[in-house]
Amino acid sequence: MYNMKRNYIFFNLFLCAALIPCFIGGGCTKRFEDINTDPYGLSESDLKGDFALYGAPFSQMQLGVHLFAPEWQYQLMQNLNADIFSGYMMTPTPFANNVNNSSYAMMDGWNNNTWVLAYDNVMSPAQAVIDRAKKEKYANFEAWAMILKVLSLHRVSDVFGPVVYTNFGKINADGSVTYDSQQEAYTAFFKDLDDAQAKLKPYALSADSAKIFKNFDLSYAGDYKKWMKLLNSLRLRLAVRIAKADAAKGKTEAEKAMSNEFGLIENNEDDFIINSKTLNNPISVISNSWGDIKMGAPIESYLTGYNDPRLAKYFSPATDPAVAGQYKGIRNGIDLPNDQLYRKLSNVANLNTRMPMLTAAEVWFLKAEAKLRGWAVPELASVQEAYEKGIQRSLAQWGVEGQFDAYKNSTAKPAPYVDPFNAANSVLAGSPILSTVSPKWNDAGSADQKLEQIITQKWLALFPESQEAWTEQRRTGYPKLFPVVINNSGGVIPAGQFIRRINFAISEKETNQAGYQGAVQKLGGADNIATRLWWDKP
Repeated sequence: MYNMKRNYIFFNLFLCAALIPCFIGGGCTKRFEDINTDPYGLSESDLKGDFALYGAPFSQMQLGVHLFAPEWQYQLMQNLNADIFSGYMMTPTPFANNVNNSSYAMMDGWNNNTWVLAYDNVMSPAQAVIDRAKKEKYANFEAWAMILKVLSLHRVSDVFGPVVYTNFGKINADGSVTYDSQQEAYTAFFKDLDDAQAKLKPYALSADSAKIFKNFDLSYAGDYKKWMKLLNSLRLRLAVRIAKADAAKGKTEAEKAMSNEFGLIENNEDDFIINSKTLNNPISVISNSWGDIKMGAPIESYLTGYNDPRLAKYFSPATDPAVAGQYKGIRNGIDLPNDQLYRKLSNVANLNTRMPMLTAAEVWFLKAEAKLRGWAVPELASVQEAYEKGIQRSLAQWGVEGQFDAYKNSTAKPAPYVDPFNAANSVLAGSPILSTVSPKWNDAGSADQKLEQIITQKWLALFPESQEAWTEQRRTGYPKLFPVVINNSGGVIPAGQFIRRINFAISEKETNQAGYQGAVQKLGGADNIATRLWWDKP
């Protein structure tokens, strides 16, 4: 605890829930009021002087939404599940004798980190800040924490389903903590966004509002109006997410987001990008330094088939003599005879210190789908307009906007995938699992064909944020991905089908048994990887 930097000392004592394994039960929360001075001489009044008492947690919470360090924790939290399940990446390393997540043999010890680290790094400190800020009437800090809480916990829910959200820190008589169903959690997400918006609005409207959050904000330098755009864009994301589960609620929330006076993230200068400033994106480290993650076969098929100008921005050419200079990925769930055979295929490009989490490109694709569904989208003439703006914003984000006109008019199709070492893994021309969708908008297509175009380009634009990409692929069935070659699910996932979720955290099964049993009931199916989430309707 005391190895943290000086300006985080008090925060780490004050937010003991994030560091002491009281976790969801919140057993140490009653200590907050008892800790008034840190051992290095920083009193509470000192910290209030520059709002460090409230601001210091925020950079750590932002880094916790997409974990930057230590890299091995990110590897377990997301890289060895969503990064692979999304079709973006695949490991060349035969972990656990090649029987692991990549072939649907769930590594519960790995996947436990997806749950635990989100609560430790975001939920616990966010709730502590909310409680303290509410007591002392710092509405702006309360609102910022609420936004980050929703941003993080919707991701957790989109992996597991039911989550501990409204009952966080509330211990039942038997020592358990009650889960919200995913529907209940989403209802609470929207409510928290309403509350945060009401609290931030006066600050965003005031030209004299001091940017007291500037020194702690790794994305917007404390700009209230940009945080309001993020809030609206996050609301739109969640609204579209539930479109098949609760169309009326989705429509209401989406139209609320799109009609709000502060607008959406529609231009790249407003992108919500977490910039650690000093820490490299862990994906780059895991790929380029460790060699444990490579390009996935599905994204190779799309990027090379389309001659996509983002290809060299996303990945580097292979160095293996068999395919040197080519962009070559690995198919999920294959037989990896050793950790060297596929190790010199394409790495993820250097992503530096930045991680895009919600961008203008995503927002335009959300608006395209909203328009396709017949929802009211202000000042939008057609689905095609939003679709093409999504493509343009993504190309501009990666510095290749000059190729936009050629790309949007391209009728190219995804390329066949050829495994350079084992032909049995290849996906040849004419295969039913090979997509035939093109970038050029097909206005004569069916609603489903248009949705496939929107989500395929959205998937390409979301890179490298695999959590959202995997979630959208499950929700819509697009883009077409390649099923695992070796299916080690023991029959849980039928041949040719895809994983729908991750099993509940083993730490919850062991320490919150009653809560866990209630969560399974609210899941509506077995606690396995084939059970669909609430928003995941066939």
